[in-house]
Amino acid sequence: MTVSLLIRPATSDDEAAIWAIIEPVIRAGETYTLDRDMSRADALAYWFGPDKETFVAEDAGGVVLGTYYLRANQAGGGNHVCNAGYMTGAAAMGRGVARAMCLHSIGHAKVRGFRAMQFNFVVSTNVRAVGLWQSLGFEIVGRLPGAFDHPAAGCVDALVMFRGL
Repeated sequence: MTVSLLIRPATSDDEAAIWAIIEPVIRAGETYTLDRDMSRADALAYWFGPDKETFVAEDAGGVVLGTYYLRANQAGGGNHVCNAGYMTGAAAMGRGVARAMCLHSIGHAKVRGFRAMQFNFVVSTNVRAVGLWQSLGFEIVGRLPGAFDHPAAGCVDALVMFRGL
């Protein structure tokens, strides 16, 4: 089931809703290389970092269901390639929120003049995300053996995924 979404730039008024989404993901430690004990202030400072444009996806009632950021992947000669990070609220998983956010980020990246998008560290056990990114045209261009210490699965591979825009 998919939902009708409005994806818009995040503001400081969205911090509580964003924290409600990103805290469980950070605490689980299964998909992001963030400190599992990261404070609310540090997590929000990371998500809203000055190098990022941050967005929220909300339903027709204004409930924030997901959030993502977009940034240049590298500086200088690599600044034409962007990077993004996405998190969906647990109650909204499987409803097309991540797909909608990724499609929005691809469109926004093109408008911003980026020529490609790269995900630097997709945890291989995050099978749903890997499949979604592949369905949206991302290819696995690299594998980092045992690079992620998963709390349940132990050391698992991280994938580098890439697509032109």
